[in-house]
Amino acid sequence: MTTLWVKMNRKVLLSHRIKGLTTEGHYMRAHNIIRLTLLLLLCRGSDEIMAQAPAHMSDLTPIDLQFMTQQRTALQDLAMANLGRRFNGDLNRDLELLQALLDKQLVRPDQVRELQAMGAILGDLFAAELDMHWIIYKDDIGRSRALRYQQSEVVLFPITMIARRREAGNKTSVAEIYQKASASIAKRTLALPYQ
Repeated sequence: MTTLWVKMNRKVLLSHRIKGLTTEGHYMRAHNIIRLTLLLLLCRGSDEIMAQAPAHMSDLTPIDLQFMTQQRTALQDLAMANLGRRFNGDLNRDLELLQALLDKQLVRPDQVRELQAMGAILGDLFAAELDMHWIIYKDDIGRSRALRYQQSEVVLFPITMIARRREAGNKTSVAEIYQKASASIAKRTLALPYQ
């Protein structure tokens, strides 16, 4: 993920350099442009320098399974009590219900636990539609619940997909988040050898 972060930030820095702006929107002075150029040169080839140790993937523990069940139940109860509807595994219906929880502000941007519970429901939809399964993904950044495509290295992190966006004020619809992630996974799985 560090390598991906560097690549993404290199693009952002380059974009700002071309526009002559800093992230605050002020014009850059000549010495800042020189510093930025040096930083970009240092980042060049950083993929090898900043390479991470390989990630370790394992099955969910009983505690993870119990926690995810509690998340789903809490969100199910919230939807039923406020909207009179339940999650049932139907893709379009469940995406609409997740969106309704956000639109009616039953789940707010500061409610991380509920937003991550929404990510668990979203993950269940990915798992059913894309032949993925829940795993524990450990790397040097930490431990996460994730979805894995068969036994490949193709991994998706749905738990935080909605939470991170909402916390940052991004109001991308749940359906759009689902569509973009599905398209990304489809591209990556097509490139895999036949299993």
